[in-house]
Amino acid sequence: MMYPKIPLAQSILEICQQKGVQHIVISPGSRNAPLTIGFTNNSYFKCYSVADERCAAFFALGIAQQIQKPVAVVCTSGSALLNYYPAFAEAFYSQTPLIVISADRPQSKIDIGDGQTIRQENVFANHSLFNANLTEEASEINDQLIQEAIAISEIKKGPVHINAPFEEPLYETVLEPTYFPTLQLNESAVAHFVLASEHKKQWDNSKKKLVLVGELLPNAIEQRFLDYLGNDSSVVVLTEKTSNLHHESFIDQIDTLITPFTEEDFENFQPEILLTFGGMVVSKRIKSFLRKYTPKQHWHVDELRAYDTYGALSQHFETAPNTFFSYLLDENTVVSNYKSFIANIWQSRQANHRLYAQKASFSDFKVFDFISQNLPKNIQLQVSNSSAIRYIQLFDLDRTIQVFCNRGTSGIDGSTSTAIGASVINTMPTVLVTGDISFLYDSNALWNNYIPKNFKIIVLNNGGGGIFRILPGHQETETFNTFFETSHQLSVSHLAKMYGLTYFSAADEINLRTAFSSFLHQNNAPSILEIFTPEKTNDTILLDFFKALKK
Repeated sequence: MMYPKIPLAQSILEICQQKGVQHIVISPGSRNAPLTIGFTNNSYFKCYSVADERCAAFFALGIAQQIQKPVAVVCTSGSALLNYYPAFAEAFYSQTPLIVISADRPQSKIDIGDGQTIRQENVFANHSLFNANLTEEASEINDQLIQEAIAISEIKKGPVHINAPFEEPLYETVLEPTYFPTLQLNESAVAHFVLASEHKKQWDNSKKKLVLVGELLPNAIEQRFLDYLGNDSSVVVLTEKTSNLHHESFIDQIDTLITPFTEEDFENFQPEILLTFGGMVVSKRIKSFLRKYTPKQHWHVDELRAYDTYGALSQHFETAPNTFFSYLLDENTVVSNYKSFIANIWQSRQANHRLYAQKASFSDFKVFDFISQNLPKNIQLQVSNSSAIRYIQLFDLDRTIQVFCNRGTSGIDGSTSTAIGASVINTMPTVLVTGDISFLYDSNALWNNYIPKNFKIIVLNNGGGGIFRILPGHQETETFNTFFETSHQLSVSHLAKMYGLTYFSAADEINLRTAFSSFLHQNNAPSILEIFTPEKTNDTILLDFFKALKK
């Protein structure tokens, strides 16, 4: 086995192995050669080569999203590092463990006009949980910093930055390590949580309790707790598709429920207690409702963070939801008509939804209706941001489908890269549903050798950023089409050919049914299904849907 000759590189490699950082995403370069040599020559590490640094970081994020353990992404010096920032920020807000290891020039080479040098130390300061600015010589202090970075990434669930300066020569190797880092034992503090009796009493006596659930990993909440909530007449549970929670009484189409509400409906729906857990919430409408009709109390359950999203945060329970529910939920439920009031409205919404969907013309809405009914069971569904995730929220999905989306920063960048990274590590078949702009923006995601043969991409091509047409203030002008919607006449067929993906297309409902069947059954190579929808009418059909719900 070969080791890099540089002791600092040996230290990083040994500590990563000892601390269980196994997945390493490397972008080719020269300054990071000592790390590349070490990682790729050690069978413990699973290494991936992704040339585009922005794609590499999101690829690593996708792996970390699935395994919930730190994944390292390694780059050369200079601007390469800055391309990690979008994924770094996403990791911060989505609470995903990610370790950036950047090779750097020695401090003496910074700001003297040397090539590929920038000020790399603390470059992610606004979003980094820890910055390990190493010195050139291996030392016990460096060892401590590396270990602290890895531990913080794992325990606090977020991104950290390790900056390692290397001097030339960079490619020299040795057969045996010459430096042995000082290793520290991981200290795991056990947090003890007990629910105060006053909170238990408030919960038991409240007749209007709204539970709003954001992004969660599949199977994160014990079924017995879901059953308690689902059967309590004083509790209404609203879930996002990304919550991956299921119960017959839960409502997972929030906008469908509340968009047609009258002021009286909103007043009746206003909760006494709002209980939230999980990650970011997609629905703007539920945020607007809760900010205007403020709950008396807002409780958030999370081991690490609590955002005052609705301007009413009164209690942050710093524990895991399952632990919290073990103290909170029992058979002492108060009699209430809160759930039945919403259940009656929801039944009407569902009936109106079905009627409208049946007669809707071919459009983004109709395509998502079709996709939701025809996706295979037992898949991982990755969804891009902007229109795609909002449309998915409006339709039923089979409960065996696991849903993921980068909702930390809600950016369109990196959705495809994240999906591919996740597909590499998740044994379930993966389908990515994305818009044309998001897909084109991250097209370098296909530039790697790790895409599984059964990986499938559905691209809705409506000729631009369709979401801007449903926002207030839209006017059909050249300025709008060019600078907001980014209208285009591009097809992804050429990208599919370049990267060796099997390509299918459809532009009407009849061809969609035929193409979709062929698309699903083709597993000899990754596949793309491009669906062309009418740019100018998608927004009208969606807005008419919300109007039809009121009937």
